[in-house]
Amino acid sequence: MEGELYRRLPPEGTGDLRLQPQGPEEARAFVNAFLKRSMPKMKDEAIQDILTRKAVVLEHYSKKRKKEKRKKTKGFTAKQRRDMRLFEIEPQQQRYAIFLPLHELWKQYIRDLCHGLKPDAQPHMVQSKLLKADLHGAIVTVTKSKCPSYVGITGIILQEFKHVFKIITKEDKLKVVPKLNNVFSLEIDGFISYIYGSKFQLRASERSAKKFKLKGTIDL
Repeated sequence: MEGELYRRLPPEGTGDLRLQPQGPEEARAFVNAFLKRSMPKMKDEAIQDILTRKAVVLEHYSKKRKKEKRKKTKGFTAKQRRDMRLFEIEPQQQRYAIFLPLHELWKQYIRDLCHGLKPDAQPHMVQSKLLKADLHGAIVTVTKSKCPSYVGITGIILQEFKHVFKIITKEDKLKVVPKLNNVFSLEIDGFISYIYGSKFQLRASERSAKKFKLKGTIDL
């Protein structure tokens, strides 16, 4: 096998292929260098051992491409959002009648969420659904508060933040009501639900994944 591997090519073959004939030593050096490049992870002794066999299986090693780290797009900071006035409602848009269609959409959304709000529906099931539901468009009333001036405020929730509700009243006044120390009531199709704001200080996106625990009494 080794003799055939390093044997000089016949003159007629080298002429047709336009190759320069090489001696045994040059051929041996070429083969060793070629195998070393083809099998870089193998030691010289292992390569020589393979040459004594009848077949040589060349291995291919692909270069690992480095994964480019994707740059995360940075959003606006809270200060930038305030400066840009992204969450402010223009005075000409602060009208109760404009948002009545939003309330109708919200009621249909809750009916679908609670499978129709049938008379035999379990109140605790409806309550658990409402606690995780999106409240934009709901009509709420402040029923209890440590600040008497908040009691009785009724309107459509236009915006919900972590600590406050922005509510538009029937008098076309935009009220910012804190969740802390306030209890809100919410009625739909005869079902009345109460929201204890002190236990509700979450963003709307965070409430959907939170597990609320039922408690007998909750302080303001």
